[in-house]
Amino acid sequence: MSTIVVLSGSPSAVSRTAALSAHLAERLRLGGHEVRTVHVRDLPAEALLSADTGHPRIAEVVGLVGEADGVLVASPVYKAAYSGLLKTLLDLLPQFAFAGKVVLPIVTGGSPAHVLAIDYALRPVLTSLGADHVVPGWFVLDRHITIRGDEAGLDPDHAAPLYRVVDAFAAAVAARRPLLAAS
Repeated sequence: MSTIVVLSGSPSAVSRTAALSAHLAERLRLGGHEVRTVHVRDLPAEALLSADTGHPRIAEVVGLVGEADGVLVASPVYKAAYSGLLKTLLDLLPQFAFAGKVVLPIVTGGSPAHVLAIDYALRPVLTSLGADHVVPGWFVLDRHITIRGDEAGLDPDHAAPLYRVVDAFAAAVAARRPLLAAS
């Protein structure tokens, strides 16, 4: 069984990005993957801001990422880039934390003008962390996500393409696991 870590980078307690992350994590679980979700907003702020990699919660996240076969990185767009909260966590990961992993960037935002945040802001950071397989990411407009309690609902006309991307990511993670075990 493949292990996937979902990094949800929204700073908001009520968040379309967080709800979408939970929805996609459940889809991956139903596909047979072990999924661990990290809501970066729930990590200790002082440890994040002081770059305290020795803090038990930060060390736990670093360990989860290190053991994962795949990483789904989700963030809302702020100022044409991913959230600063997510950046703070990514800065604490080891230089090649994503080496040997399949990585899927998912970005949410209010305008189609923000779609470029995936390739011009987030993808370079994921690659700099050693990811040699960043699958094509996906941008989801806020208006296509509804929040029902802790769950996300997706506009049916826009859910299918997102599911294809997530399923392709899951397949790439599953295919990569035997290759890593053999090396």
